[in-house]
Amino acid sequence: MEKKVILQFDRELSLSPGGKHVRDGLSTAFLTGKDLWLSCDERTTIERITLQEDGSFGEHASFELGDYLDLPSKDKSEIDIEGMGMANGYLWLIGSHSLKRKKPKRHQSVEKQIKRLANVENDPNRYVLARVPVLLDEDTGHYNLYKEVEDPEKEEHKLRAAQLHGNKTSSILTDALLEDEHIGPFMNIPGKDNGFDIEGLAVHGNRLFIGLRGPVLRGWAIVLEVEPQEDKSGKLHLKTLENNRSYKKHFLNLRGKGIRELRVFGNDIYILAGPTMDLDGVIAIYRWRDAMKQGGEQIVHNNELDRVREVPHGYGEESGKDKAEGLAVYDEKHVLVVFDSPTDKRKIGEDAVQADVVKVVE
Repeated sequence: MEKKVILQFDRELSLSPGGKHVRDGLSTAFLTGKDLWLSCDERTTIERITLQEDGSFGEHASFELGDYLDLPSKDKSEIDIEGMGMANGYLWLIGSHSLKRKKPKRHQSVEKQIKRLANVENDPNRYVLARVPVLLDEDTGHYNLYKEVEDPEKEEHKLRAAQLHGNKTSSILTDALLEDEHIGPFMNIPGKDNGFDIEGLAVHGNRLFIGLRGPVLRGWAIVLEVEPQEDKSGKLHLKTLENNRSYKKHFLNLRGKGIRELRVFGNDIYILAGPTMDLDGVIAIYRWRDAMKQGGEQIVHNNELDRVREVPHGYGEESGKDKAEGLAVYDEKHVLVVFDSPTDKRKIGEDAVQADVVKVVE
């Protein structure tokens, strides 16, 4: 551990309709200049905080994604944003696309608790894969989001917010995966049961790399690669790739761990990996070297991945806490890690929390 960094939020912008504070559910992190973009798993917003002179992040701003996108559900159903990335003037974001199984509640009868465990639901907004224009305001130094804006790189061209074709129960990505020989059998299984669960996005030009927390197949994690394109209606569809599918599959032997976050670094990808099931376990950062130089589908053995370092996680009395879920490239040698369900010692006051800055390059 090199140092801890304070993330300061604004109380008026931080509470979900159910009362959960944004700092208690951080699920992804991405740095543009001095602006750190974050998401909380129970909201339809993304948050922006900015690097301060003392090294902390503050000046909290919150952006309601319904102002930029046509969300499948208008009732503020959570998007469960699990990945962000940036390329070509767009901030890309992706929901978990996963089903969820209800938890038993101790105060209820045994019969009701058992019944809850049989209840599987979906949140319509989880099936979002979208892009929103993001540009630097030279006057303020902030990156701002837009629904539509002139492209500073191309004359007479506009950047427009858009999302993948989908509805309240699926998208064209999940529809395609239903027939997949590896992933298809897991599409109707809840994410926390080793079912289909997206938890990472890395963007490089037109290529999107989507990390799966589940399924993990005999110890092998999966990264999907897609290339969204805008159609005449202004929505996104998936380009047919050289394998005659709308996606590629890359298999990485993370020895049983699923993917929590992906982040591009030059031609490499950093991978935050941890348990796919709802349990405590080792969380580690890996480096997939030359990932961007590969053309076809890849199968990457464990000794072909650099296991950079482990990340702290809760255990014992703090079981289920300090779950590392977000990874941002901080500088040439460090990454910033944010945590879901932080321990009390990680929280500061009523509205701040500590993130870890760790060294990944000697």
